[in-house]
Amino acid sequence: MLIRSFLSMALLPLLAVATSSLASGDEKSPPNVVFFLVDDLGYMDIGAKNPDTFYETPNIDRLSKSGMRFTDGYAANPVCSPTRYSILTGKYPTRVDATNFFTGTRPGKFRPAPLNNRMPLEETTLAESLKSSGYATFFAGKWHLGPSEEYWPEHQGFDVNQGGHNAGGPYSGKRYFSPFENPRLEDNTVGEHLPDRLAKEASKFIERHKDEPFLTYLSFYSVHTPLMAPPELVKKYKAKAERLGLTDKEAFGKEEKLWGKAEWEGRPVRHLQSHATYAAMVEAMDQAVGRVLKQIDDLGLAEETIVILTSDNGGLSTSEGWPTSNLPLRGGKGWVYEGGIREAFMIRAPGVTQPGTTCKEPVCSIDFYPTILDLCGQSPPAEKIVDGASLKPLLRGEQAIDRESLYWHYPHYSNQGGFPGGAIREGDWKLIERYEDGRVHLYNLQEDIGELNDVADQNAERVAAMRDRLHRWYKDVDAKFLQPKDGEEPWHPFRD
Repeated sequence: MLIRSFLSMALLPLLAVATSSLASGDEKSPPNVVFFLVDDLGYMDIGAKNPDTFYETPNIDRLSKSGMRFTDGYAANPVCSPTRYSILTGKYPTRVDATNFFTGTRPGKFRPAPLNNRMPLEETTLAESLKSSGYATFFAGKWHLGPSEEYWPEHQGFDVNQGGHNAGGPYSGKRYFSPFENPRLEDNTVGEHLPDRLAKEASKFIERHKDEPFLTYLSFYSVHTPLMAPPELVKKYKAKAERLGLTDKEAFGKEEKLWGKAEWEGRPVRHLQSHATYAAMVEAMDQAVGRVLKQIDDLGLAEETIVILTSDNGGLSTSEGWPTSNLPLRGGKGWVYEGGIREAFMIRAPGVTQPGTTCKEPVCSIDFYPTILDLCGQSPPAEKIVDGASLKPLLRGEQAIDRESLYWHYPHYSNQGGFPGGAIREGDWKLIERYEDGRVHLYNLQEDIGELNDVADQNAERVAAMRDRLHRWYKDVDAKFLQPKDGEEPWHPFRD
């Protein structure tokens, strides 16, 4: 009896240590985070979603198979800067009037809503949150979140900034090939390709910080215009298109056959993936993703590194070279239809996600901030507003998150032809509201992913309830709307 009591007393400290370790999850250092953000990548552009895609994305497809792919993942806005803001803050961009690309405007029937063209410095960004707990932080590529240096990555929590400034694309120097003449990226070898260079810089950072937790945020300029790619890859896809009998003569049909000419204002829409230069841009970007993934593997960091990939808006299908097709999704970049906001959206969290899994729960770019912090054992600051939800329960395959709706607010005329409008998604249902005249459309996305069959007239009660929730959200985030022009007043949700 004495021996048993002695042994029990002797084991208590060990049991306490074990219990403490289990409660905390692990005694290892926090996980690393690698975040890939691809500019203008269409939902149907990657093989992981679309086995029939014209483009070749083996590295992204491999990443998808190693973690969880979200079939209904969304950007918070149909253009770039607002979505980028949402990723780094966990907020709907409407809260700070960041509702269009910085600083974007296109004339229309009415004046657009007021636009804030910078991410406020008082925001607590993802990089600042992780840096405060000992993470080394790195940014490479497109920033487009502020007009002047004081708003660039190094002032928003990133220790290193390779290429991030005010521009929305690689418009200086020789653009996608060096000399880049980028104020935050030193020119090296003449003719160096930009996505490869950014991947090299990311890989070097990972090598330097392999023994401490790090955030590597690789925000590609690809596959944004200008449409440029290595000649050998362009040649490859021209031959592939010819071999498959795909030509641009078939790429543009009568758009009214699919979408209705009135809603598209006569704007052509690409129906076929066959653009050789764009295909080459997609593959070059995928190769750059592969370079970074290989570095993670070679350093033995795969089991302690969270890897995420998404895009900032849908594929460009109605303007600026019409490089891709998003079919069967309607619209593309600049539109609040699915083609403009539904994204490639994948997360690999070792020890949390099961390889090769998919999730149909609607999720959004506002969710990345709380999800990453949760996976890293942190919480957002108590005083910070966070609209997103941690996806960790979904990544574990446990349950749906407690959220009724997702919202969008785009009070601008897009460069790609999109109309000013808002949207709300609840379950399989999506309601779109047009800001010029207040018209609404209702779609059941489970039955009608292409948003071709407007069933608003047959579902008056559902329309009224969803519209009411959308309008309450407008008030909650202090949404701004179209302004009068030439003495004519636009529709307003709160005008008597």
